[in-house]
Amino acid sequence: MGAVGIREILVIALIIVILFGAKRIPELMKGMGQGIKEFKSGMREDLPDHTDDEKKTSV
Repeated sequence: MGAVGIREILVIALIIVILFGAKRIPELMKGMGQGIKEFKSGMREDLPDHTDDEKKTSV
């Protein structure tokens, strides 16, 4: 198994265009972008804030 080259990327892009149609691809990309944005914001909310603990231990 080697690296993914230009030829493989073009084949995948062609399959996506055939399956979804050229007009629907921007909608799919917008939805994927929104999903990634929500995932990142959710990850930031779940991370504990250690700044208060660090201040207490350094005093």
